[in-house]
Amino acid sequence: MAESNIEWTEMTWNPTTGCTKISAGCKFCYAEVMSKRLHAMRVEKYKDIFKLRIHPDELETPYHWKKPRIVFVNSMSDMFHKDVSLEFIQKVFKVMNDNPQHTFQVLTKRADLVAKYNKEFNWTKNIWMGTSVEDQRVVKRIDFLRETGAKTKFLSLEPLIGALPNLNLKKIDWVIVGGESGAKARLVKKEWILEIKKQCDKAKVPFFFKQWGKTKFNPDINDPTISVTHSQHAKGGCSLNGVVYRNMPK
Repeated sequence: MAESNIEWTEMTWNPTTGCTKISAGCKFCYAEVMSKRLHAMRVEKYKDIFKLRIHPDELETPYHWKKPRIVFVNSMSDMFHKDVSLEFIQKVFKVMNDNPQHTFQVLTKRADLVAKYNKEFNWTKNIWMGTSVEDQRVVKRIDFLRETGAKTKFLSLEPLIGALPNLNLKKIDWVIVGGESGAKARLVKKEWILEIKKQCDKAKVPFFFKQWGKTKFNPDINDPTISVTHSQHAKGGCSLNGVVYRNMPK
């Protein structure tokens, strides 16, 4: 486990590490970059850098947390990668089921597999299931997510690299939006973000704007959250028309 600086969670837990790219959102994967750094630091978990690895020893970890936590599951991987067995995923679900005091946020780009395996899981209310949607080409993932039994379903529209004008937010409980960061980050446009917020407002879905990604993408050069000393600092700032939106599901 590790404390996290990701704005919408408190900590991370990685029963698997490593992944393979499946869509445009993966192009400059932050987890791949971080894996290379951790490999250089000789962290055993990343000895194979970003090659998929299963870590059964991590299954015991949540049983030892004393205080309730919000946990991003597999920040350095995708639990629904085709090479992760259903049996192992069920073991991860068992751990989450056994620890109702914690909120587990599971995020995948492979929502089709979540839908396929849906009946194999016990969807206790502390398991939030999300899917990543970076542009219009992969909106079908939202339909697959809707088919699952998760009590809380969320979208991570990050890195947002294209407009999403016609989102179907039925049965969606939370939307996160974020621009791409990193040396080769692709542009995010303000009108894309505002369009998504308008759709969330209409559907009464909590809207969380994570970051612009890079300062040059932020149209407000006076955005105070650009400063690393600001209590709500995020990469490139996170103010939208002078307001910081960090709404969460009930």
